Amino acid sequence: MAPSLDPATRAALLTRVRFYRDLGLTEFYRRPVDPELAAQWTVEPENLGAPAVGVAVPGSTSGFSGERVGEHELQPAPALQPHFLEDQPIPPRKLIPAPPQVAAATPPADRAAALELIREEIGECTRCPLHAGRQKLVFGDGSPTARLMFVGEGPGADEDAQGLPFVGKAGQLLNNMIAAMGLKREEVYIANVVKCRPPGNRVPEQEEGATCSPFLFRQIDVVRPEVLVALGATAATWLLGRRQPLAGLRGRVHSVRGTKLIVTYHPAYLLRDPRQKKEAWADLQIAMRELGLKPPSKE
Repeated sequence: MAPSLDPATRAALLTRVRFYRDLGLTEFYRRPVDPELAAQWTVEPENLGAPAVGVAVPGSTSGFSGERVGEHELQPAPALQPHFLEDQPIPPRKLIPAPPQVAAATPPADRAAALELIREEIGECTRCPLHAGRQKLVFGDGSPTARLMFVGEGPGADEDAQGLPFVGKAGQLLNNMIAAMGLKREEVYIANVVKCRPPGNRVPEQEEGATCSPFLFRQIDVVRPEVLVALGATAATWLLGRRQPLAGLRGRVHSVRGTKLIVTYHPAYLLRDPRQKKEAWADLQIAMRELGLKPPSKE
């Protein structure tokens, strides 16, 4: 029987296991550990949660004792007992939940009414903590038969006050982007991943996105746009069901619920870094190509 570990060491080792599990290494902790090799390593328990192999102390850094890289040094890591985790179930990693199945197509004449039914079902929503700080729920805006749909992250202060998506400074920029594509705002449909404003405009948390995104998918199924544009990494994450850097998603056409998806920067980001507007325009041109649109004449 393996000797028991003190609570601090056990908790720290569990933290380490979760770290490696999130990297995709899910079986290493179940394999037997050579006691002779393991006994060669020691480390303070409170430092086991760090992603490095040992403990960083002033002097050098490396995965092995005695090696030096930069300004820090790592002490050897601790022994792992082969069976210490058997009575400590590890909670599953939080993943983006699977979206609902694609609904049957709604006739164009019935789409406005179908969207209104979704809005009525949401009601004065209290399903997640975001409702506590909202002024108005922000459902969506635009044409129920739009060929192009934009999806953002969540409402900001102006949107929370008016109950409409993208009506603040970022919304004004989005309007300009839509106009540059040769369209009017009332010709597209705009929605967000979450319908209530996150405090301080922070990124929606897992529970919040998982609670609200099914309503977004139902909106997409009703509108049936030919092209979706995800505005920012959060929208792209929930639409695609996976986390990936924005740079790896831009510049190509994805598929979501039978609809073509283009990923670009959020207008709020473009306000902070106008240098990226050229890159965003390149993304929108991909959407225009898929829709058969040409930019309006400047004359």
